[in-house]
Amino acid sequence: MWPFKPSTVTIAQSGLLEGATDWHSHLLPGVDDGISKLEETIETLKLMGSAGVARVFLTPHIMEDVPNRPADLTERFEKLKIDLADTPYIPSLELGAENMLDTLFSDRLGNRELLSVTLRTVGRADTLLVETSFINPPMGFHALLDDIRSAGFFPLLAHPERYLYMDLDEYDQLKHKDILFQLNLPSLTGFYGPMVKERAVRLLRRGMYDVAGSDTHSLKWFRRMLDAPIRRDLVPLVDTLLHT
Repeated sequence: MWPFKPSTVTIAQSGLLEGATDWHSHLLPGVDDGISKLEETIETLKLMGSAGVARVFLTPHIMEDVPNRPADLTERFEKLKIDLADTPYIPSLELGAENMLDTLFSDRLGNRELLSVTLRTVGRADTLLVETSFINPPMGFHALLDDIRSAGFFPLLAHPERYLYMDLDEYDQLKHKDILFQLNLPSLTGFYGPMVKERAVRLLRRGMYDVAGSDTHSLKWFRRMLDAPIRRDLVPLVDTLLHT
């Protein structure tokens, strides 16, 4: 009998998804670069349910290149819930958005053209999932974050490990400003390459993440994530982020 356990386990085998909340996904069909067809959304949600996921936030893009309006997204979400009414064993769904900090963001913030998510366990009902370019920070990045706070929202930065312009000092500055961090679970499996994986592990070990999500864009995406390896020693650290 082999005396040692392997150093990795697949996401599916890890138990991480049992009762989990997925804080970031692109499952609302036909609104952004995520799933385009209702049938694929249904199949993906069935697979999520069978994997143990209990709750999923649908967070479509709101950005200059994808000018979704909250009212339209809400209407599409309500229709989706009707379409899913007879579908058993799927996670409960909530609607949010991934809000790009682009040149039009200040206007959207001023007009409240935004969709927030709710971190109930930490009492943050108006948490705004935001993202930036992967290459460059937005002009006046920290001022934008301050504006979000002044507007009554708590900024939740999507997948900070993917912002290659950031260094550890920048991450520390953001945490000192009480900016929440959302981990992309696939980052830990090498989905986005070794550099992003290394950053994700470092931030995770330093306790800098608050929640985690799959950032699922397709049925193939979620299947690939389930089969991907994660280091066993990271599993307990990720578990708390998926059960917040």
